[in-house]
Amino acid sequence: MKYLYTLSLLMLIILWSSCRNDFDTLPSTGNLEFSKDTVYLDTVFSNIGSSTYTLKVYNRSDEDISIPSVKLSQGENSSYRLNVNGRAGKTFNNVQILAKDSIFVFVETTFDINNQPGSLEFLYTDAIEFDSGSNQQDVTLVTLVQDAVFLYPQRFEDGTIETLLLGIDEEDNEIRVEGFFLDEQHLTFTNEKPYVIYGYAAIPSTKTLTIEPGARIHFHENSGIIAYNQATVKAIGAPSTDPEQLENEIIFQSDRLEPAFEDIPGQWGTIWLTAGSTAHEFNHTTIKNATVGILMDSNDGTSNPTLSLKNTQIYNSANVGLLATTANVDGENVVITNSGQTSLYCSLGGTYNFRHSTFANYWNRGFRNFPAVIIDNSLQVSDTEILIADLNQASFSNCIIYGSEPREFFLNKEDGAAFNINFKNSLLRFEDPQGQFADNPLFDFSNSDLYTNSVFNQDPVFFNTEINQLYISNESGANGIGDPATSQLAPFDLLGTPRGNPSDAGAYESIIFPED
Repeated sequence: MKYLYTLSLLMLIILWSSCRNDFDTLPSTGNLEFSKDTVYLDTVFSNIGSSTYTLKVYNRSDEDISIPSVKLSQGENSSYRLNVNGRAGKTFNNVQILAKDSIFVFVETTFDINNQPGSLEFLYTDAIEFDSGSNQQDVTLVTLVQDAVFLYPQRFEDGTIETLLLGIDEEDNEIRVEGFFLDEQHLTFTNEKPYVIYGYAAIPSTKTLTIEPGARIHFHENSGIIAYNQATVKAIGAPSTDPEQLENEIIFQSDRLEPAFEDIPGQWGTIWLTAGSTAHEFNHTTIKNATVGILMDSNDGTSNPTLSLKNTQIYNSANVGLLATTANVDGENVVITNSGQTSLYCSLGGTYNFRHSTFANYWNRGFRNFPAVIIDNSLQVSDTEILIADLNQASFSNCIIYGSEPREFFLNKEDGAAFNINFKNSLLRFEDPQGQFADNPLFDFSNSDLYTNSVFNQDPVFFNTEINQLYISNESGANGIGDPATSQLAPFDLLGTPRGNPSDAGAYESIIFPED
């Protein structure tokens, strides 16, 4: 009996299901609701596909409905692409939405700005039409398309891609990376169009890459710039009148222009200034979202700085902001912040002079093992071999070295090579409540030969560390501690504000923060 009862119940369920029509729907009546009335696809470069954007379409009624047509206004000629409820195309018929339910519409675009002759920038629009006639409802699509100069390695007939030789490994194998040498016509980057680089763009030996004020250089994933032996980078911007647009600033960044990628570290490789390259200058320049902002490999053998940084910001580097090995670097109004490992690494000796610079690390994308600044005169190249080289000078005057960790600078000295350091009129964070470093003479903060008029563990009161705005308030521990003689060498801060007397430490003069 139990078996017969179960069988009868099952038959009733089947019969009931067969009589029910799940696909009976009513025509839409123009009462759809949308998650947005305009889909902004942000800015894209010509012929580079956008990210995928989402639109949600709601049926708020108590009945299942069918939309007779969903299509792009420009039909098959549109440069937009749709995916409606799992189907790709540009025109769709009888799109169903259940009662009190919704569907997703995904939107992408790729646009060739050559279709608009003479345009460097073009606002491309279309619309998604839901139904027709008196029931038609539209959602507008908007994309800003920019023209650009595209630079990339050559692809050969056999399918291989042009590469650059970086060196030879221990087994005499060539180390290569996808890349190409810049030709004469591309050794000057102007501000007329953005530059989009695929792979590594190499500056040939003895040549100079000149980057003019206002230039924008965008890198695809695993891309960057390499300066070969005796090559030079001159990235010399100018002050800007608009702090938002930074119209005269030179900016190195990713080729992803969507707001979601604005502050994502590690989107491209590095600016690699190889051993033997020479006389590099960066002024009024921003370098953001790289793996390593600048890799300064050795020096050019002269007494002059191989790398000069002025009014330069490097931030959101996945690994290191500035990695300098046996280098000769001079910096003024430099800000390096928010790096996955360390903001400034002065490795294997060298010569370093920084004035009115801010090195900070408030990395919040994972655990950080290293302080904001590391200085050493050695490099471990294997389990048994350590190279050493003279640290001729590491001078930090009127600087801030701070961050979210108790100790934000570290000094590592190996015997057998010079180790000359001085922190003058600077604000430093180094907390040692357990006395771990009490017997280490490098951290004897009473030694005026190493630490001159410097302040420790006082809050710099940065404006907003999460978005790399390291302006300081009048309540900052860096306020008024600057050395006047150093300030005369850098009389204006990173924003062009005259320095006070006494000046403040760091790249910025203190301000009164606006109230929320």
